[in-house]
Amino acid sequence: MLAEDSVLLREGLIGLLARFGHEVVAAVGDAPALLTAVEEHAPDIVVTDVRMPPGFQDEGLHAAVRLRERRPTLPVLVLSQYVQRTYASELLDSGDGSGVGYLLKDRVGQVEEFVDALHEVANGGTVLDPEVVRRLLRHRRDPLQRLTPREREVLALMAEGRSNGAIAKDLVVSEAAIGKHINGILTKLNLPLEEGTHRRVLAVLAFLRG
Repeated sequence: MLAEDSVLLREGLIGLLARFGHEVVAAVGDAPALLTAVEEHAPDIVVTDVRMPPGFQDEGLHAAVRLRERRPTLPVLVLSQYVQRTYASELLDSGDGSGVGYLLKDRVGQVEEFVDALHEVANGGTVLDPEVVRRLLRHRRDPLQRLTPREREVLALMAEGRSNGAIAKDLVVSEAAIGKHINGILTKLNLPLEEGTHRRVLAVLAFLRG
């Protein structure tokens, strides 16, 4: 299910998704139509813009939150040119906490990355654009004061869903060093020391929501 007011982008996304074997059961251009179409078609995942008619404010994101209230397990991937911090937090809190994504529209140009994000969200994962992570972390400064600069870097990469190996490669350190940083982060933030990338992301999101 696709909701995007720009006809060109909407048609482009339909074609892109078809190339990768996905069927768009309905494509609409405003938030009220999105709510109606989801009830009619019961899609496997919703991809929606944030700013749409009638007010071009945050109608799409607000509709996404409403949909998750009605259907807690409905996967929703939000695309936007902007980071709407308040509703981004509400979206993360919506439903049962699984199957949520928030990407900036620039990511759509990176086709494989966008499709990977779509699959991750459809399978119940959480995908956040790095800029969204930075904006949310910026408003959680006080707890972060306990972390070292390196731990903050690792935390941001964890929240993006990176594996230990990927974080180590990005920061040019060993995986063992990353493991120690992660243990330190979770201890300082009073978060459970659990194994598994998905659980770590949920732990970081719980911190962001707190």
